[in-house]
Amino acid sequence: MAASQYNDPELPYSLEAEQTILGAVLIDSEVLPTVLEKIKPEMFYIDQHRALFGIIVAMFATGNVKADIVTVLNEAVSQHIFETSAEGRTYLGNLVNGVPAVSNIESYCGIVADKFYIRNLAEAAKDILTKIQSGETDASLLLDSAEQRIFDIRQGRNTGGLTPIHEIVSDTYLHIGQLAGPDREQYLGIRSGFSYLDAVTSGLNKSDLILIAARPAMGKTAFALNIAQNVAKAHKDKEVCIFSLEMPREQLVSRLMSSAALVDSHKLRSGFLNGDEWVRLATAASYLNGLPIYIDDTASITVQQIKAKLRRMKNLGLVVIDYLGLIGTTLRTENRVQIIGEITRQLKIMAKELEVPIILLSQLSRGPESRTDKRPMLSDLRESGSIEQDADIVMFLYRDAYYNKENGNQNEAECIVAKNRHGETGTIKLAWDGQFTRFTTLEKTDAPV
Repeated sequence: MAASQYNDPELPYSLEAEQTILGAVLIDSEVLPTVLEKIKPEMFYIDQHRALFGIIVAMFATGNVKADIVTVLNEAVSQHIFETSAEGRTYLGNLVNGVPAVSNIESYCGIVADKFYIRNLAEAAKDILTKIQSGETDASLLLDSAEQRIFDIRQGRNTGGLTPIHEIVSDTYLHIGQLAGPDREQYLGIRSGFSYLDAVTSGLNKSDLILIAARPAMGKTAFALNIAQNVAKAHKDKEVCIFSLEMPREQLVSRLMSSAALVDSHKLRSGFLNGDEWVRLATAASYLNGLPIYIDDTASITVQQIKAKLRRMKNLGLVVIDYLGLIGTTLRTENRVQIIGEITRQLKIMAKELEVPIILLSQLSRGPESRTDKRPMLSDLRESGSIEQDADIVMFLYRDAYYNKENGNQNEAECIVAKNRHGETGTIKLAWDGQFTRFTTLEKTDAPV
């Protein structure tokens, strides 16, 4: 299609719905929190309406002035939204008088939001067509660009520019109110299933990149699977996605079944189970079938490929990637520090973009092996600079019994929170049950130390 054949029609909007929302808020400011949950200032198509709603939101955010015809008129005139007070008084009066029913405010918000998303889709389609007309022939890049734009629209993101602080303040104020409300659990970080760990980290927070690192055989994959299973069990409306770059999916599920059925993992590999174990295994299989867990065992998968797959999930709750050293890259260099740095940077961006916690597993260097105290430290991270910088939380797993066979606590493990962007660090004691490949909480002794 030639450029001259592409003519933009008038972008869709609803003048009546925009006017009704503003009028309803001026009549009853109590409906504003409901409105703010549904729409943002940029969703108004008419510049004048967008500016008026911005004034109302700013008043709500500060809490100093109640938004009504008089206060909004005064501010609108000072901002030259209306040329005269008389013009503004007439317009705002017409907004109030034209409201059919304040009780139907959610429907009016739905109309404005729908028109906004349709306009965004039209702009996205126009941009993609422009790229094609300009000679862009790389289908992969075009698809990725299109997918990203659609994802941003679906998430309700405005990528048009800087956001005024009053909009952010109002959103933050609402979020704090939700945390203090009766449904606070659904707004807190997702619970990991390990109570004292959650007390330190405030759960698995949206947009967090959480690193779990350890020397081989410490149980980091088992720990991540335990968390994934706990989250899937507690939040069946949330999808848990596991990317296993080292272990085939059947082996991964075998570990989950061993933990859920309390059947020795060695017996699952050999098939020599007694009657009671078969019953427990069948029960565990039925239980796992009902969990919203998705597994991908594609080898050398890249961050871009992971992101593309995650975008298609409808209600993503948690991502687990096992492990960092096996993630593929399109970066053309042999420098591992640069490669790891680029991967962790992309993963942090992905966590923020998808608004979901990402658990990333990583191997540690041999540093601990040369020390008397073999507990890991941040400096033991391979290519530690970028990993430590990009991760919001860094946790190390350590089992002293692995090094000290005479240790009386052969089933005790430590989860060392070495970095926590949200608060304190500390060590949490856990119980390790190797035959079932699972960690559990030590009820009396696992308080942070």
